[in-house]
Amino acid sequence: MKYEMTIGIECHVQLNTKTKLFSGVNNDAVDKEPNECCSPGNYALPGTLPVLNKAAVEKAVRAGLAMNCEIGLISAFERKHYFYPDLPSGYQITQMFHPIIGAGSVELPDGSVVRIEHAHLEEDAGKLTHFDNYSLVDLNRAGTPLIEIVSMPDIHSEVQARLYCEELHRLMRYVDVSNGNLYHGNMRFDVNISVAPAGSEKLGTRVEIKNLNSFKSIERAAQYEYGRQIAALENGEKLIQETRGWSDDTGKTTGQRSKENAQDYRYMPEPDVPPIVLTDQFVQDIKAEMPLLPGDYRKLFAVMNLDESEMTAILNYPLLTERLAAVLKASTALAVRVAHWFSGLLLAEENVDKDFELATVAELTELSEMVEKNELSSTAGKEVFVALYDAKNTEKTPRALAKEMNLLQENDEEALVQIIDEVLATAECAKAAEDVKKGEMKAIGFLVGQVMKKSGGKANPGTVNQLIKQRLA
Repeated sequence: MKYEMTIGIECHVQLNTKTKLFSGVNNDAVDKEPNECCSPGNYALPGTLPVLNKAAVEKAVRAGLAMNCEIGLISAFERKHYFYPDLPSGYQITQMFHPIIGAGSVELPDGSVVRIEHAHLEEDAGKLTHFDNYSLVDLNRAGTPLIEIVSMPDIHSEVQARLYCEELHRLMRYVDVSNGNLYHGNMRFDVNISVAPAGSEKLGTRVEIKNLNSFKSIERAAQYEYGRQIAALENGEKLIQETRGWSDDTGKTTGQRSKENAQDYRYMPEPDVPPIVLTDQFVQDIKAEMPLLPGDYRKLFAVMNLDESEMTAILNYPLLTERLAAVLKASTALAVRVAHWFSGLLLAEENVDKDFELATVAELTELSEMVEKNELSSTAGKEVFVALYDAKNTEKTPRALAKEMNLLQENDEEALVQIIDEVLATAECAKAAEDVKKGEMKAIGFLVGQVMKKSGGKANPGTVNQLIKQRLA
């Protein structure tokens, strides 16, 4: 019997506001000591009250617009009750019934579309670190503003699940609502997966794989769980609705607890935070400031005919995408060359941590033009490109760098003819010269090589080739 996989994904996105969702405490806890970025409210001390961060609301709207979602002009908070050490208050302030972000959709690079059910604004919980017989609580993350993006069950393969999560990651970074650092947990993914016989109108029992923080893990976990559920069904076992964890080391999911239902959390209206009331003008003002999104750039860059891997590599970095789009306004040919440099050189493993701001649009355009005009060879152009991203060269133009690196090509035909005549006069080149005169053009490569050697590699090989033909005609 053939089975079909059905996946829905909940994505938790930490918003990169300066302060937390309901307090003025620093929201950036990277490299901070445990429990350093906490307010009395995060500790749930008596008498503390939440005050909503307007910037979090604005970023939530930006995220919603990036996903083509309806924006709820009126949204409200509820308390989601559960007792766990990472939440001292015993409840999480979230949005259950009236979320700020409504239905929408995300188009993937392969053209498929995943519908968004909704996305709600909420506070994050703290972090627990477990040891053999005790656990430590760090509340730096508690109160961080989150949006939880809930997709519809439109995904039917582990590859599509990865593509969807990658595109969400790009969207959130392009509209600057999240830093998107997966290592630091800026975005975390819960994958809900079920298996049913192909063609069945009823979905199978849903299993949730919690807290995946890499795209590779999303794909591997979905693939493993698909196989596990099929094996269970084939053996006559009954699947249960549960939450499972994923181990990168073992490549397996393991059961954690039975899955809760909404009533288990005893939702109630949040009495201390009034409803959020937005105006159409507020939403339109944010919409007017929205940047181009990955899908827009894919259409813009179509004229360059980049292969999929190049396109994806560049689109993963918003700053590089902006730079490339600016070069493209000047010339498609110049932009194609820069795109190859970006994907093949700058994003190579040893260079990916470089400061992408070091090379400006003007410098990239100038360097590409120098190669176009044969002032630099293709290889020399790459060398100068890499040098542009060295901090010690920030005050140097591409031309100055090329001159300093002794890479400028010799295009002075009078000077090149003198070198060519000297080469042709040598005994070792006599036979090759005679072969060229007889029409055997393969021999010209040897002569070009000799001229390049004599010129110290500075001669333009194309120009040398033409001049040799002229001298031997």
